[in-house]
Amino acid sequence: MNYRHHFHAGNFADVMKHALLVALVRGLQRKERGFLYLDTHAGRGGYDLSVAAQGDSLVRTPEWPEGVGRLWAASDLPAELRDYIDSVRQFDRRAGNIEETARFYPGSPWIVRSLVRPQDRMVLYEQQPAECAALRAEFAGDPQVKVQEADGYGAPRAWLPPAERRALVLIDPPFEAQGEYGRMTTAVSEGLERLPAGVFALWYPLTERARVDAFFASLREMVLPPTLALELVVDPDAPKMKGCGLVVINPPWQFERTTRPTLATLAALLGRSHRATAETIWLVRET
Repeated sequence: MNYRHHFHAGNFADVMKHALLVALVRGLQRKERGFLYLDTHAGRGGYDLSVAAQGDSLVRTPEWPEGVGRLWAASDLPAELRDYIDSVRQFDRRAGNIEETARFYPGSPWIVRSLVRPQDRMVLYEQQPAECAALRAEFAGDPQVKVQEADGYGAPRAWLPPAERRALVLIDPPFEAQGEYGRMTTAVSEGLERLPAGVFALWYPLTERARVDAFFASLREMVLPPTLALELVVDPDAPKMKGCGLVVINPPWQFERTTRPTLATLAALLGRSHRATAETIWLVRET
């Protein structure tokens, strides 16, 4: 794989994914009992935004100014977005930034680590050796975090059901290889077989609508519990990625209602066109 997330860290897709991830963790924490957070494609844990423009051979345009950069100084954010940006600021300061502008951006592992309680724990999968080594260094000595260098698609099969009988599984592949949608569907099927009440969050890019609709159709072929897709389109006319989405299987109580203002605010702040939109789609409605 050639994918390196530091080129994209803090972009609009990260903001949307991580803001919803915070809401998922908070939803699970309404109950006192702990849960397992399982991340199938964890990355290195944190990123230096100052090197985001350094490509392998050419200078690149950093993406974070049109993502987290737009929220950094924003006022009147909904409570869920304030919760997210507080986690980002906490990581930025912890990493040593003393300036007012954002410098360091957390990946999903640090977003969740800033929120977990003593009764919660984390298992992080990363297949790329260099990224996994950096991830291990980030969490060295942390008794609540276990890092695995392996193919994350096998994580649900290996770790579910957990002792807690509750889990949040994030499946967020780089979409560099062919067949990612099929592997995501298989991993979800295996996970639900082992933990039917588990919460699964599946990130996907919005490039061609037909591919996403086929992905939805493959999910519907399973006997799904309540399943919701949340989508953010920042520019419907973009030649490549127009936006992104997150499928949430077994969403926490009132998750759609509580995240609706989050998505609307993100469309307003991150939109690159007056036609930017936010939408929620029930694949299987709650009963």
